[in-house]
Amino acid sequence: MKERLFSVIVCVMVVVDIASADFIRGIDIDFVTIGNAGNAPDTRIMSDGTTGYGAVDYDYRIGKYEITAYQWQTINIAAGIGDPGHWSGNQPVAYISWYDAVRFCNYLTTGNTEDGVYKFSGGSLTDIMDHELAGSAYGVAYFLPTEDEWYKAAYYIGSGYSLYSNGEDTLPDADNGWNYSGGLYEDPWHVGTGTEERNGTFDMTGNVWEWNETLILPFGTFPRGVRGGSYGYYGDIEWIGANWRSFAHPPDSEQSFVGFRVASVPEPATVLLLGLGGLSLRRRK
Repeated sequence: MKERLFSVIVCVMVVVDIASADFIRGIDIDFVTIGNAGNAPDTRIMSDGTTGYGAVDYDYRIGKYEITAYQWQTINIAAGIGDPGHWSGNQPVAYISWYDAVRFCNYLTTGNTEDGVYKFSGGSLTDIMDHELAGSAYGVAYFLPTEDEWYKAAYYIGSGYSLYSNGEDTLPDADNGWNYSGGLYEDPWHVGTGTEERNGTFDMTGNVWEWNETLILPFGTFPRGVRGGSYGYYGDIEWIGANWRSFAHPPDSEQSFVGFRVASVPEPATVLLLGLGGLSLRRRK
């Protein structure tokens, strides 16, 4: 009995460490799983004087790549979001408001842009579900990562946090697979073109800035955070580091250098079942 239980535990651990792909509402989204639930937060002081980011109490998945223009356009047509976005093909979509990005996530979750992790009534946002609870409610829930979820996926290295998403405290070489600002690129490259990062993602250090779910005060009117870096933001290169936290935009704003990636929490029972069956985490809806 003890041997059988040990086999189950090992199998589930393997599932936590693998990449996965969901075919959902007509598009494929690749994910990496971020484990080690209950990790300690980063103790570094951010540029805005705050600290304590990156702690997450549950395992979750985050998009291996930023959502592409093709993926956006496919869902936009089906869901009727109405925002054409910017760029094309496998370039990361940009010029997308925070509101439209969360409606994209809702549609993946429920097939309804107004209901899912983000609750809308009369066109106004009324509630945001806790992500872990949303996974239990919907089986698989899709959402924008919180700042902590995004931060952990980008910078967590097991025993602490790196300054950059390559797992190092030294700046990545922009000529060696890192599409961040500095004048080297005139537009974003195709997702997955660059170098794989420490936790299996791509472009958390560049390509386009990414919306996260977290409300950041006191900047403006109900601003939502952005993290990462961009091909086209010609400012201080250190802005792509983990310790920079002074960027936020109103949720209805659109910028040609801001896009997003999707995160997900699968129902725990689903992970166990797939682990026992030796299958990949692939769902069709």
